[in-house]
Amino acid sequence: MTAISQQPRSTIPANPQNPALSRLKFRRKRWLDVHLWLGLSLGFLLSIYGITGSFLVFYAEIDEWLHPDLLTVEHPQDGQCRPLADIFAAGKTVMPPGAKHVFSVYPRNGNAAFKLRYQFPTTDTENERWIVGVNPYTAQVTGKMLLTRSGDWLPATFIDCVFELHYALLIPSEDISAVIVGVSGALLIISTLTGIIVWWPLTGHWRNALTFKAKPGKVRFNYDLHKTSGFYTALVMLPVLFSGIYMVLPHNVVPVLELFSPVTYRYWFQSQPPYPNAPAISMDDAVAIVFNQYPQGRPHWIYGAAEPTKTYTVCQDGVDAPGSILQRRCTVIDRYTGKILDMDDPSLPTATAGEIFTHWQWPLHSGQAFGMTGRILVFITGLACPVLFVTGVIRWRQKAATRRKRKG
Repeated sequence: MTAISQQPRSTIPANPQNPALSRLKFRRKRWLDVHLWLGLSLGFLLSIYGITGSFLVFYAEIDEWLHPDLLTVEHPQDGQCRPLADIFAAGKTVMPPGAKHVFSVYPRNGNAAFKLRYQFPTTDTENERWIVGVNPYTAQVTGKMLLTRSGDWLPATFIDCVFELHYALLIPSEDISAVIVGVSGALLIISTLTGIIVWWPLTGHWRNALTFKAKPGKVRFNYDLHKTSGFYTALVMLPVLFSGIYMVLPHNVVPVLELFSPVTYRYWFQSQPPYPNAPAISMDDAVAIVFNQYPQGRPHWIYGAAEPTKTYTVCQDGVDAPGSILQRRCTVIDRYTGKILDMDDPSLPTATAGEIFTHWQWPLHSGQAFGMTGRILVFITGLACPVLFVTGVIRWRQKAATRRKRKG
């Protein structure tokens, strides 16, 4: 919910002698109605997305602060890390034989542990998800922790609760939550755009539109806080909202993008077993293949191939390529042959406009695209969401009270 239209003292009279301005004000009133009702009906959801999103900008730091024994280690003087195969082997020692290694996160700095995620089936239809910490210098397990069980409404950790609230509103059904989050995100984009329309100063009083009035009363202060918060965060709000829609509803967004440019979506690639019960390459072998492709990149996320048709995906940071702003690359690998199926790399000559566009979505959503500056901007924008909702509701009630007084 962004700025409600301002009504500064006009130097251009809105009368029949100035019909153009009168028509613009009439249209803006219609857009204000749209903006108002979208804001009132969806502003609470925007507040949830914003507050949780601000937490998630710094989720790794928060998680390490909450669980230091599990997720942090001492950095030795030599700083030599053990082979990746030893790290993964250590994680298996504390998990039951049937546990599947589904995800790994490389240490983000010299004092962070390897984070290995496992999925353990408890019945034919239920499972548990666990996280195991491993010291990268000694390959010793620092501990393990239950994240969630099938059927649990709330995950066991604070950060996982925030993730579930942000991406699924804690709704158990993934299909239902994806539609609600995606559709509400699309409507909030409309709310943001209509907010810009009604904020736009028709009479050219840009200073009034961009700043707070000196010595304002409570009514004016609330109004100025709403309009300035909406305007200054809109440039970040729009791409963050769209990227959120893309991530929860890719099956709906990608076909639309393909109307303009070919798009590949790495999560849709599958491994093809050459014969039944064919052996798979290990996850550390997949990382080695990616290192041959991008030797200077630092691995960040490693997706395990937990099912027979799943692929390995390795995402790296710090891949510097001429003409490319983003330094993140994700590579999809067949779990049986080790063949590279897809490279999410905007610097490739074969990269289409659609692929470059989709490659930007997660870095924009998280703020990672522009380093710490981008993360701080997304963090501030998230905190602005409840401010916009609360000030918008107050503004609506103030105007309603004014109308009642006039009628009385």
